[in-house]
Amino acid sequence: MKKKVLFICTHNSARSQIAEGLLRSMYGNRYEVYSAGTQPSRVSPYAIKVMAEVGIDISSHHAKHIDVFYGIKLDYVVTVCNQAKESCPFFQGGKEYLHSNFEDPSQVEGSEEEKLAIFRQIRDQIGSWIEKAFGKKDNKPLIYQFFPRTKKLRWCVCS
Repeated sequence: MKKKVLFICTHNSARSQIAEGLLRSMYGNRYEVYSAGTQPSRVSPYAIKVMAEVGIDISSHHAKHIDVFYGIKLDYVVTVCNQAKESCPFFQGGKEYLHSNFEDPSQVEGSEEEKLAIFRQIRDQIGSWIEKAFGKKDNKPLIYQFFPRTKKLRWCVCS
């Protein structure tokens, strides 16, 4: 059975949409992937364009509020910006919580080419992070190589 992953950022317009598209493309056979925002707006046309450059079509994606996922059991809840982590430090229904802050490419001022360049940079950073966090080795996500799960912790052993 596929594990469910929800990526959260503020507007669900760029970073979380890019992460959703990348994880689905890279490891869609293992993960059911979603994205949402704490204050959703619309999917950035720059995000759509830079994803198309790597063969991933997110043109049918739309921005969703995190409330859409209320009550759904999720294996991973991933915040991809500090603002979302601060405004949504706990998402009911999540088993594991991951966080990585990526710059908001939508806030960059400049020419069309300068904006596309920063969107490409963020896309590539997110892709590298996804590969490290969700890649597989020994039938487990790589995240467990860095943070192994312990079933039972003993903080105090009394005799």
